[in-house]
Amino acid sequence: MPKTPDEILSMLSTMGIRASTVRHPPLHTVAESQALRGEIPGGHTKNLFLRDKGGQYFLITVEENAAVDLKRIHHAIGATGRVSFGRPEAMLELLGVTPGAVTLLGLVNDTQGKVRPVIDAALLRQTVVNVHPLTNEATTSIAPADLLRFLDATGHRPLVLNLAG
Repeated sequence: MPKTPDEILSMLSTMGIRASTVRHPPLHTVAESQALRGEIPGGHTKNLFLRDKGGQYFLITVEENAAVDLKRIHHAIGATGRVSFGRPEAMLELLGVTPGAVTLLGLVNDTQGKVRPVIDAALLRQTVVNVHPLTNEATTSIAPADLLRFLDATGHRPLVLNLAG
C-alpha cells in the first residue's frame, strides 16, 4: 500500500527534516503551478517519469523552466537506448502517484529500487526545493541537503547531472 501525503510528512518530521507545506487546489502542470509563485519561494520542480528500452525506470527532476532533450538524455543517464514516458499504471505502482503529482518523495514507495532518480545539479543549488508530498494538492518546501538525506533513507542515491539546456 503506497504511503499517504500525511505519512510522508510525518516521515520527514520523524527524520528531523524541516519542511513546510502549503495546501492549494490541484495543480496538474507547471503552468498551473506558476500562479503560486508569490506564495511559495524557492526552486520549483518539473518531474519526468521515463522508461528505457531495457525496462529501467528513471525519475528526472529539474527546475520547472528547464528544457530536457528527451532524444539525447539517455546518453547522460545511462539508459539502454532512447527513453519514453512511463505509463501511468507503472507510475502508480512504483511511486504511488498519478500524473500531475509526480515527485521525488514518491520514491518512498519504490521499495524494490526499480526507479533511478536523476536530479539536475542546478536544482540542488537552490536554498529550497519545492516538491509535491504525494499529491498535487500541496507543495512541500525542503532544503536540498534534506531532500538528498530523505532519498538516501529510501535506498535511492540520485544521479546528479547538469541536464537542463
